[in-house]
Amino acid sequence: MLLDFITWNPSDSIVDLGFISIKYYSLCFLLAFVSSYIVVKKQFDKRNIGIEILDKLTIYVFLGTLIGARLGHCLFYDFAYYSKHPLEIILPFTFSPFKFTGFQGLASHGGGVGILVSLYLFSRNYKMNLWYLIDTVAMVVPLAGGFIRLGNLMNSEIIGKPTDVSWAFIFVKEDMLPRHPAQLYESICYFILFFVLYNLNKERKRYVGFNFGFVITGIFIVRFLVEFIKENQSAFEANMAINMGQILSIPFILVGLYFLLRKPKVAEK
Repeated sequence: MLLDFITWNPSDSIVDLGFISIKYYSLCFLLAFVSSYIVVKKQFDKRNIGIEILDKLTIYVFLGTLIGARLGHCLFYDFAYYSKHPLEIILPFTFSPFKFTGFQGLASHGGGVGILVSLYLFSRNYKMNLWYLIDTVAMVVPLAGGFIRLGNLMNSEIIGKPTDVSWAFIFVKEDMLPRHPAQLYESICYFILFFVLYNLNKERKRYVGFNFGFVITGIFIVRFLVEFIKENQSAFEANMAINMGQILSIPFILVGLYFLLRKPKVAEK
C-alpha cells in the first residue's frame, strides 16, 4: 500500500516568480560552501594562514567546482543536447522560452577534476604547498557532497530504482512508484566519511596525500555502489553493464587506493 511509504513532493523552489526562481538546490550548494569554509578556516588558523588567503582560495575552488561539474555533465551525460545549444553550457537560463534555470546538471566527477585544477592554479599563483592545499580541501569534500545530495533530494532528481522497502520514497514529480531514496543514501554516507576523516585528523597528523586518498576512494566507492540502485541519468546508459557514473568512478577509486596504500615518501606533515 502507498501509505506504507514516504510520499515526497516538496516544491523545488523557495521562491518562484516565474521568470526567476531560488531553488533549494542553490541553498544546499551555499550551505556546502559555507560549512566547508568554516572547517578549512580552522585548519588554516592552526598554521596562522590569513583569512584573505582563504577568501581567495574559496573563489578559486568555487569556480573550479562549478565549471568542472558543469562541463562534466554536459560532456559525459548530455553531449547530444549541449553540442547543439553550446551557450546553455555557460548561461544559467534557456532561450526558448526564456527562463532562468540556474545550472541544472552538474557532475561530481567533473567537479572533482575542477577542484584539483583550481588548487593547482592557486598554489602556483600564491606560492603555497599544493599537497597541503589538496589534503586540507579534501577533508571538506564529503561534507559539501552531503549537502549537495540533499539538494538533489529536494529537487526529486537522481532518483533510485523501484523497491518495496518500508523507507521507500514516492517521488510524486516522477511517478507514483516507491523508490530507493538514493540521494539520501549518498548524503548520509558522505556525512559519515567527513565525520570519520575529521576525527582522524584530530587524533594525529597524517602523511601527505592521506586525506586525498581517503576521500576520493570513499566517495567514489559509495558512488559506484549506489549507482546499482539508481535510475540511469541518460538514455544511452540503458544497455550498459555499468553506467557512466560507475565508469567515471573507477579511475578515481584506483588513484585513491594508490595514495592510501603506497609507502609515503614524505614524513607526516
